[in-house]
Amino acid sequence: MRWLLTATLALAACQSGAAPSARPAALELVEAPAVKDVAAYVAPLASQAAADHKKLVVYVGASWCEPCRYFHKAAAAHELDDAFGDLRLVVFDADRDQAALEAAGYRYPMIPLFALPSPDGRASGQQFGGSIKGDGAVAQIAPNLRALVGPR
Repeated sequence: MRWLLTATLALAACQSGAAPSARPAALELVEAPAVKDVAAYVAPLASQAAADHKKLVVYVGASWCEPCRYFHKAAAAHELDDAFGDLRLVVFDADRDQAALEAAGYRYPMIPLFALPSPDGRASGQQFGGSIKGDGAVAQIAPNLRALVGPR
């Protein structure tokens, strides 16, 4: 009898024209390993992001950076998917990766840093950095990040 109820419900769903709900695009975080050549690491990611219809952003943060922690936590919890489902962030650590980032042109007086890479993986010069402390950091970063990457 249980199978009859299951079959009836399945048939009703099919006949109602109800399509399965499409999962919205998600903001993606790609944790970068320690690399000596940031440009060589980022270049294929930029190509893949373009093929996947995503915009790639180099994101530099640090564990001690309060705005970085707020932003990273919100991104990892999928709280930013609606606004930034078109982005893929490649995440570097400012303390670990500073020399390699600077060699690839990613220079920053403040973090978090959000930078658009060139197709060769080097910094394009389009970037912004820094934010306010506290739980308002994400709200302060979001419009700057959208202005950096352009409309969806």
